[in-house]
Amino acid sequence: MSMVEKDYIMRLIYELIRMLIRMIFHIDIEKRDGPIFEEKQYNGRYENLTALIDKGAINEAENQLMKDLNVYERRDLELALCFYAYLNEKDNDFLETHDYSRREIAEGIKMVCQLFGYESMVESLTEELDLD
Repeated sequence: MSMVEKDYIMRLIYELIRMLIRMIFHIDIEKRDGPIFEEKQYNGRYENLTALIDKGAINEAENQLMKDLNVYERRDLELALCFYAYLNEKDNDFLETHDYSRREIAEGIKMVCQLFGYESMVESLTEELDLD
């Protein structure tokens, strides 16, 4: 896959996450100021997960995210989407060095949306990413 294709996929993933957060939570992530979450517990979880990503422990971070998800707490879906948005900001070299890919980011988004009952919404949005 060429660099242009990878950058295109990166932009598609970002717009997918932005659209999902806007549609579900009525929040525009581009206009967010201050902490990501109002609740300290979510900010703490987010900071721990992103610290793992920064250290290159991406799979460990994703496993921790999935282990702690509560499908009865919609805010957990927002946390998961913000997690994948942060991960998507990493450059291709970082992802490749740590055995992760944009495809895995898109698959993670798809999986958490299915867990929270938004599979029909994400199905149509991920068609261009060719995940099926």
